[in-house]
Amino acid sequence: MSTTMDLTAVYKQMGICEPVYAFGKKIADRLESRFAQIDAVAEYNQLKIIAAMQKNRVSAECFHTSSGYGYNDLGRDTLEAVYADVFHTEDALVRPQITCGTHALALALMSNLRPGDELLSPVGKPYDTLEEVIGIRPSKGSLAEYGITYRQVEFLEDGGFDYDGIRAAINERTKMVTIQRSKGYLMRKTLSVAQIGELISFIKGIKPDIICMVDNCYGEFVEMTEPSDVGADMIVGSLIKNPGGGLAPIGGYIAGTRACVENAAYRLTSPGLGKEVGASLSVIQSFYQGLFQAPLVVSGALKGAIFAANLYENLGFQVLPDGSESRHDIIQAIALETPERLCAFCEGIQAGAPVDSYVTPEPWDMPGYDSKVIMAAGAFVQGSSIELSADGPLKEPYNVYFQGGLTWHHAKFGILMSLQKLYDRNLVNKDLMC
Repeated sequence: MSTTMDLTAVYKQMGICEPVYAFGKKIADRLESRFAQIDAVAEYNQLKIIAAMQKNRVSAECFHTSSGYGYNDLGRDTLEAVYADVFHTEDALVRPQITCGTHALALALMSNLRPGDELLSPVGKPYDTLEEVIGIRPSKGSLAEYGITYRQVEFLEDGGFDYDGIRAAINERTKMVTIQRSKGYLMRKTLSVAQIGELISFIKGIKPDIICMVDNCYGEFVEMTEPSDVGADMIVGSLIKNPGGGLAPIGGYIAGTRACVENAAYRLTSPGLGKEVGASLSVIQSFYQGLFQAPLVVSGALKGAIFAANLYENLGFQVLPDGSESRHDIIQAIALETPERLCAFCEGIQAGAPVDSYVTPEPWDMPGYDSKVIMAAGAFVQGSSIELSADGPLKEPYNVYFQGGLTWHHAKFGILMSLQKLYDRNLVNKDLMC
C-alpha cells in the first residue's frame, strides 16, 4: 500500500472524508516552492538565535530556578541579553510577571507616557483589548484617567499611510507613536518590516524625539528583520505567541532603547527596584528552549496560514492575505459571511486539537471585547495563539482569524477539519472542490 493510500486511510479515521482530503492535497502540492522560501527564513532566524545564545554564554546554570526577590538571577539576566541581541536593541525585559501581550503593551505605554502627553496611532484603531488600556472605551486605570490623550489617523482607501494626516496629527504633546504590525480584528493588511521602517523614518523626520513603539505580536521571525532593525524604539510581544515557541507557559517581552526598557522595568516592579528583582521561578528553561525552537514553530504556522488562504480562496471566500501575497505575520483572515460558518470553522479547529478536542466552542462575552467572541483553542498553554487556534467576533462580516500550529502537519489537519465541518453542513460550494 502506498504512502498516499495510507495517509488517506489515516485521515479518514481522523474524520476527514476523501473529497476534503483530496482537495486539500491538491492545494498543498502547489505550495512546495513557497514552503521552501519559508524554510530559508527559518534557517536564518535559527542561526541568529544560536549566535545570540553563544555570544552570551548560555549555560546549564542559566536554567536554575529562582524565587522570592530573584536577586542575581543569572538565567533571567542572560535571557534578557539574548533577547536584546536577537532583536538588535540596547536592552530587553523578558519576564513571567508580564502576563500576556496586552499587559506587555500596557506596561510599555504606561511606563513611557506621563500626564499631558499624547499617544498617536498612525495605523487606525488598535486591537480591541487596547481600547480599554488607552481609554477609547472607559476603564479603570486607563491612560485617559491619567490625563494622557489619544488620537489616531486612519489608513487611506488604498491601504497606504495617510502621511498628510499623520503630519497634521503630530503636535508638541505627541510623545509616543504606537504601530500595530498585525491586523487585529480588522480586514487590513499586516505591515511589513519595510513599511514600518518607512513610517518610522517619516515620523522621526517630523519630530525626532517621538518614541516609536511597535506591537510585534504574531510577527516575530516571520521575516529576516524585525521592526527594531528599522528604527523602532520599542518592540513588544507575548511569549505565548511566536517567541515562546509553544513552550513558554506565560510571559511577555519589551525590547528597545535602554531608557524605554528601564522605564518599563520600574513600572513592572517598583521605583528603585527595576530589573533587579523578579524571580524566574521554574519557567526559565522553557523560555530559552521556546525561543530556540521559535523559528521552526513559526515556519509551521506560516505554512498553515498559506495553506488556509489558498484552500478557502479556491472555495470562493475572501481571504487576507490572499493565497499569493508575501507574509508578514502568522494570522490568516477569512471572511465567512455568516455566523453558522464562523461557528462551524471554529468547531473544526477545536476538533483538530490535541487538547480538549471533544469540546464545542461557543460564543461568549470575553473580557476586553465589545461583542461576543468565539474561540477555538485546544492548546497545551491556555490562550497560546502560536498553537493551533481560531477566533472571531460574532458580528458582521463574521471574519475568522486563524493562526498557529506548532507543526505544519498539525496546522494542515486542523484546517482540513474546519473545512470538514463546513462540508458536512453544506455551508461550502462542493462543486468547487472537484
